[in-house]
Amino acid sequence: MNAHVTPPETLSPDPAAYLDALRARVKTTIGISDWVVIDQTRIDRFAEATGDFQFVHVDPVRAAAETPFGGTIAHGYLTLAMVGTFAAAALPPHPAVRLMINLGADKVRLLAPVRVDHAIRGVFTLAGVSVLPEGRAALRITVAIECRLPGPSATDPVFALTADLSIMLILNEA
Repeated sequence: MNAHVTPPETLSPDPAAYLDALRARVKTTIGISDWVVIDQTRIDRFAEATGDFQFVHVDPVRAAAETPFGGTIAHGYLTLAMVGTFAAAALPPHPAVRLMINLGADKVRLLAPVRVDHAIRGVFTLAGVSVLPEGRAALRITVAIECRLPGPSATDPVFALTADLSIMLILNEA
């Protein structure tokens, strides 16, 4: 996954210039990850890791018979967990930044189920940049997880999840 909108080499390695460039990008899309298919193996592994074995996630036959989804769906928290993977791909490391720290997510909303074998990706929009003392900065980023149907006749993606992310940057010294 490497489908970022702003190539890291286009932003200055100088921390002050980097922050200026980021501030100029507020309210724009700063990264889009590649599509990842959420298959039954991934769903089953997430169930193993979390102990969440609800039939709607792990029993394809029963889920097809007893739910409106036609089969299994990903756990909502699996969809949320993919945000970190997508962020790493869409927001690559930069020479001005020593460390990025995830501070959390607000306003997490699960908007649509992610059905087995459907693909999802993350779209990241910069909502704000705050300069903090001691060579730090805070970013507010809105993420939308899009979901698309499998196959060549896939329709426009739908939003499966949205969230507001808080990220702390520890900047290199100028």
